[in-house]
Amino acid sequence: MENTTKQRRSSIKIMGKMIGLVKPLAHIMIAAVLLGSLGYLCAISLTITAGHSVLLAMKGQPVTKYLIILVVLAVMRGILHYAEQYCNHFIAFKLLAIIRHKVFASLRKLCPAKLEGRDKGNLISIITTDIELLEVFYAHTISPIAIATLTSIIMVIFIGRYHWLAGLLALTAYLIVGAAIPMWNGKRGSQKGMEFRTSFGELNSFVLDSLRGLDETIQYGQGEKRKKQMTGQSKNLAEMQESLSKMEGSQRSFTNMVILLASFGMLALTIWLYAKGEMGFEGILTCTIAMMGSFGPVVALSSLSNNLNQTLASGERVLSLLEETPLVEEIPGDVDTEESTDHTFTGAKAENVTFAYKVSETETDTILDHYSLTLQPGQITGIHGASGSGKSTLLKLLMRFWDVQEGSVSVDGADVRKIPTKHLRDMESYVTQETHLFHDSIANNIAIAKPGATREEIMEAAKKASIHDFIMTLPKGYDTEVGELGDTLSGGEKQRIGIARAFLHDAEMILLDEPTSNLDSLNEGIILKSLKESAEKKTVVLVSHRVSTMNVADVVYEMENGRIS
Repeated sequence: MENTTKQRRSSIKIMGKMIGLVKPLAHIMIAAVLLGSLGYLCAISLTITAGHSVLLAMKGQPVTKYLIILVVLAVMRGILHYAEQYCNHFIAFKLLAIIRHKVFASLRKLCPAKLEGRDKGNLISIITTDIELLEVFYAHTISPIAIATLTSIIMVIFIGRYHWLAGLLALTAYLIVGAAIPMWNGKRGSQKGMEFRTSFGELNSFVLDSLRGLDETIQYGQGEKRKKQMTGQSKNLAEMQESLSKMEGSQRSFTNMVILLASFGMLALTIWLYAKGEMGFEGILTCTIAMMGSFGPVVALSSLSNNLNQTLASGERVLSLLEETPLVEEIPGDVDTEESTDHTFTGAKAENVTFAYKVSETETDTILDHYSLTLQPGQITGIHGASGSGKSTLLKLLMRFWDVQEGSVSVDGADVRKIPTKHLRDMESYVTQETHLFHDSIANNIAIAKPGATREEIMEAAKKASIHDFIMTLPKGYDTEVGELGDTLSGGEKQRIGIARAFLHDAEMILLDEPTSNLDSLNEGIILKSLKESAEKKTVVLVSHRVSTMNVADVVYEMENGRIS
């Protein structure tokens, strides 16, 4: 991620940002805190009441009433704990859905300018495991912190009623166990937690890369090498996990030791106060039992710190993605279609365009250098040139996937940087070199170009793209499911489905990037004939390194090193 180079924000800032997302569900969170606090107070009251019952029984007094109270407290503890957990998990799953929506919205805004060439494995890790891990924070972190704070304040006041020194000791113990130890462990393990999440994302990326390149791995006998690399990464991840587990074990041991010392310290203090006549025997019993039985909420905080390290690391990655600014800002709104019904499309123009891809923080690779081109309506403009000459980049600038550094790109007489994004996309059909197919039917894959398209419209577009006859040979025709990533279809078949989308979209401007690179001459001829027929009403830009493809163009430009020759 871009933000990994920046200094990591503090755990407090991360938690503050994540808590800010709870605002719409604040009322449920308050209910969870109150229910949880009452539940813990019931549990603490159980031990105190039990102690008093034993004391009364030793004196020969009836304890029936106290036994009934114990049963009621036990039942209430169970009910309140269930209600608290229900509220916390309701909040967690609601917020995870909201966060996923925000992440996908952010990715859409960042795409493609910032996501092109980005490590997809890490992105998948953020979308899946990192967001899932945030459930720990929303269901098992926010509420416990608030519950521990509220319960501790109540217990300090309760114990302090017997003697202020006892109350001070309780406050000190709660702060050490519930605040000092988690903060110390959190600071100690935050970096390791972030490294673990990053390494996890890298392993995801490696596995994804290995699966995609499985054919090549088998063909060139690289299986053993990839296996060793995966084993090495897995071993490294396991060692990091082991280190985090050791930290967790040592932290728990230290926490338990502090709790024991605090409990015995309270016993010693109350006995000393009893000896001085400043406290009765009841005070010794109540304060000691209350102290021993009230660490539940703060222990929950203490045990949070280890899982919290990874959770906050995930939160950092998710927040960094949400806060990342796009290189190309979308322009909201649309144009009034009623007013533009009789409007005649005027083509497109590139004027003195300079564009460079960012290679590193200090280096850029200039693709287009003061480039100018006019695309006339009603004709096919062919752009021919070798790979890397800037042909595809020009189409991406016309689509405004990227913004120019110098000069301007205009479509239908307006600068693309001022045209509402939705309207610009409606005016253009773009066929890329690699057509992506969704795990859906062929009909639905074509229909994404025009939501609500009829079967007849889909079939007509498929005929123009020379894919209809092939589709009809399939067992289910247009309802045939394509495999994941379209693996059940050949490269040429996928390419023709992409072209069918462009025909179905029926935009004023058609941008074709190597549309027939995977096709035989027969299918290429059929598609180019359809393009020629469509071009009477369209502005068509045909990019290809094939000389044969250029035969259909009305005008052909040779491109070399970002310039027209």
